Amino acid sequence: MLPRKSLAVLGLLFATQVSAHGLWTEQRRGNIEVVYGHGAEDNAFKAQKISGAWAYDASGRMIPVTVQRLADHARLQPLKPPAVMAVALNNGMWSQTADKKWINEGRSKVPGAIESTQTFKYSLAIYQPGAKLPKLDQIKLLILPEVDPLTVGPGNPLPVRVLVDGQPAAGVKLIGDYRNAPSTLSSETDKDGRAQVVVRNEGLNVIAAQVEVPVKDSADVSSRGLFSSLTFLGEPHHE
Repeated sequence: MLPRKSLAVLGLLFATQVSAHGLWTEQRRGNIEVVYGHGAEDNAFKAQKISGAWAYDASGRMIPVTVQRLADHARLQPLKPPAVMAVALNNGMWSQTADKKWINEGRSKVPGAIESTQTFKYSLAIYQPGAKLPKLDQIKLLILPEVDPLTVGPGNPLPVRVLVDGQPAAGVKLIGDYRNAPSTLSSETDKDGRAQVVVRNEGLNVIAAQVEVPVKDSADVSSRGLFSSLTFLGEPHHE
């Protein structure tokens, strides 16, 4: 049972070149590919930044998964088809100079830095109806569906709960269709971290959120920039 108190975070979108990109997974040519981009953009990234990947069967049991680190992106290779898949990317520390340039270092190494953050990207994919979700403590910003998203259908609201460091987070703005309309906000979480997001697509849905969490007593960063997505198909795929 989650505590009833809600964690206060800065739910505003952090519109910098450092944290403007999101993370999600897509099925491509029979593979589960990690996508790092903004809307329709699909950018190359250093696969070494993938800090973890976790796959589960329909009962919530873990399935071994290998991260294939390719030249410009990463591919996830679970031992068998998963019901649930999660992935994390650590984008490192970034500091902004007075002339608005971003440098991939903590502020202790950037004299005169006016802003500093460490950015993390997460994604949760649900592939099979009826899948039992395991504890996902490794996902520090989590969009948790409160019903099976594969049963909701396009045009209907999906109830979700947003957790930051495992606690319900109020005031987090949700983007209902990050892949097609990354600047369009759909809803905002209430005091208990809950919101409803309309399922937009028959195909892949990518619901996203982004927050800044203040960091105290760090020589290098003043905040953690967290992005997270929840992905699922709006309708079952038929050959």
